[in-house]
Amino acid sequence: MSTEKKNSGHGGARKGAGRKPGSRDQITIKSLLETLDQKTGGRDYEELLVEDFLQARDNNDTQLMLKYHNLILNKVMNSLARIEVTDSSDAVAAKQQAFAEALSRLTGISTQEDK
Repeated sequence: MSTEKKNSGHGGARKGAGRKPGSRDQITIKSLLETLDQKTGGRDYEELLVEDFLQARDNNDTQLMLKYHNLILNKVMNSLARIEVTDSSDAVAAKQQAFAEALSRLTGISTQEDK
């Protein structure tokens, strides 16, 4: 019995497929930013974003306003969302002791208190 797998024509490399050697990206970030800068007279992207949002609002375009709200809130929330954890010195000492004991069990090295 042959263990060789027959080519079903699905998947794998195909002759002539893919990008040609030396081809470049159609759009680069650099060219995109340069074009935006040229077309807007050097105005900040944030300024344009707010202006477009306000225009959507003035036109009562609810769907577009919701998209702008999501875009802006996602950016703002990522910047504002911070978690601050504060522990008392007793809690820190207890965590250090628990970590030392766990490490001791894993490595087989006894802690100061075990001696």
